[in-house]
Amino acid sequence: MPHVTRILLADDQADVRSGFRLILDSQPDMTVVGEAADGATAVDLAHELRPDLVIADIRMPVLDGLEVTRRLTGPATPDPPRVLVVTTFDHDDYVRTALRDGACGFLLKRSGPGLLIEGVRAAMAGDLLISPQLTVRLLQSLASPAPPPARGPSPLTSREAEIARLVAEGLTNAEIAARLFISAGTAKTHIANIQAKLKVRNRVGIAAWSWETRNAPYAGP
Repeated sequence: MPHVTRILLADDQADVRSGFRLILDSQPDMTVVGEAADGATAVDLAHELRPDLVIADIRMPVLDGLEVTRRLTGPATPDPPRVLVVTTFDHDDYVRTALRDGACGFLLKRSGPGLLIEGVRAAMAGDLLISPQLTVRLLQSLASPAPPPARGPSPLTSREAEIARLVAEGLTNAEIAARLFISAGTAKTHIANIQAKLKVRNRVGIAAWSWETRNAPYAGP
């Protein structure tokens, strides 16, 4: 019997929550266990219900979705739930902040039910899913000139930074290995080392770091 993903919905619009519930409860491997109309209630319910995944809007009363993400996925939080941001607001700063603070994906509400379901499954698999409209813009910004960040040199080697960039583009370990002519095991080892150096939980954290520090000087070869 497949694992059923327990989901908490956080959105201040009741019709949006109802629509999401219908979509998600129609899947045999998903169930909605609670709803919140504001960010503070979402945090409280997450602690009470212990869902596997929280779907959070950005703009909500009391606490917004970015603060909800920080509180639920921060480094001091034991066994945190995954957070998938689903919103109408497609500002790049929102995307970068949400991913940097621990979100496992960022979807636009207009993306449709299929992408919502795919986003939940991707988050539970430890992968990153971003609405295609946002991905194009983020990859364009990744390729565009930007001043080095004030935080100083990157802790990564040039090869590790290259792999981090490919992670940010959404490539799997096998695809990274094929692109760089290395084994999938070597790619996996590099990614584990990158996570340790950047002190991030998963590939999402690597992608967020890559977007924010795209032209930082490298630590070494």
